[in-house]
Amino acid sequence: MSHDESPWPRLPVAGLTPMTTLDYPDHLACVVFLQGCPLRCGYCHNPQMLEPRRAAPGEWAEVEAFLERRQGLLEGVVFSGGEPTLHADLPSAAARARALGFKVGLHTAGVYPRRLAETLPHLDWVGLDVKGPAARFDTIVGRPGMGAAHARSLELLLASGIDFECRTTLHWRDLDLASLRRLALDLAEQGVKRYALQVARTGQCLDPAYAQPVADAPPSSELRDLVETLMPAFEHLELRV
Repeated sequence: MSHDESPWPRLPVAGLTPMTTLDYPDHLACVVFLQGCPLRCGYCHNPQMLEPRRAAPGEWAEVEAFLERRQGLLEGVVFSGGEPTLHADLPSAAARARALGFKVGLHTAGVYPRRLAETLPHLDWVGLDVKGPAARFDTIVGRPGMGAAHARSLELLLASGIDFECRTTLHWRDLDLASLRRLALDLAEQGVKRYALQVARTGQCLDPAYAQPVADAPPSSELRDLVETLMPAFEHLELRV
């Protein structure tokens, strides 16, 4: 049997975190990072994962062998990236991980809604990155048409009944407190129950300008005050710094 006819999913694996409590809420999980992302967010702290590549033979087989050794020790597997839904074999890999007894999570920006729809039956939880307000989404990610695709993915998640959270990375080159407030309330109005705000890491950024201080950045006390006022709009709202 040739590799193209192999039953193994073909996924370009960029890395594996063997154990984490941070990437799948309330679960002990591992994270499988997949290579390739169509977005070019200025604050991206994994720029080495952006360029796509073909999967080498045996990459997923190695991950699955790791998962077999962790049965009974880990609760979940999270697919992250990069942008995992870039890859056609993501649904089959998620199904195989689930068949091993793991709950399956996904980190995605929702820019490939058709692939997300194919994968949803094999998922238990999704973390959906909301890059910014609809009018600014494409500018923040550096590509046209992404905001509309993301909106469709949010619709799919809201209709699916699956557990999910939305989260927004805060970089004050892209957002201010007023736009952040409007974004949060818009998500709540659409039916989002769980929302996380994540302060951008600036130690390594795709765009060097994003690693520099922002002159008019609001003080952390004002951000905390905003989060406090937004809490009644959600079942769970968290600020991650």
